[in-house]
Amino acid sequence: MATDHQNPASKQQQPGTSAFKLVIYEQENFQGRCHELTGPCNNLQEAGVEKVGSILVLCGPWVGYEQANCKGEQYVFEKGEYPRWDSWTNSRRSDTITAFRPIKVDSQEHKIVLYENPSFAGKKIEIIDDDVPSFHAHGYQEKVSSVRVQSGTWVGYQYPGYRGFQYLFEKGEYKDNTEFGAQIPQIQSVRRIRDMQWHQRGAFHPVS
Repeated sequence: MATDHQNPASKQQQPGTSAFKLVIYEQENFQGRCHELTGPCNNLQEAGVEKVGSILVLCGPWVGYEQANCKGEQYVFEKGEYPRWDSWTNSRRSDTITAFRPIKVDSQEHKIVLYENPSFAGKKIEIIDDDVPSFHAHGYQEKVSSVRVQSGTWVGYQYPGYRGFQYLFEKGEYKDNTEFGAQIPQIQSVRRIRDMQWHQRGAFHPVS
């Protein structure tokens, strides 16, 4: 639910619990009306948010979606400041965010296996407790059609260097690329989503 004011209930959280909070500003550079989120919102317009111009993540991580009901292009947000739309995406396809939900990060360990073909077949690349900015540099040049996340939470990118469309991978199995929201089976870099609860200095800082 979006509110225009501080929510005192959020200050009564038990110590040590993982709280989520972000502030949406309707204009760039944290100007204009602001709306606070502390939980999922499937339609920002229905909650009174006219436009997402900039975002301040106080407790994260979060994932934003281009369309209502968590559909369309995905944008991963970790704790930090996002003064305009090109600070949270470089796909240059859309500047619209219509839904948000918190991302649960409940593991210190990270393991992901990406497969060339659907249903976990063909060549594969296995990544354990590491960020990989280029699959090509690791000798993997195939497409990615299915993914198995054994632990941790990850974000995959269409291109090397954490660029292009973003795909959120939570623990579980994705039998083909449509299950992780990709129109084509192409992922060329992947990184762990870090949470301050586990990694005090692990927040990711996007490079403009």
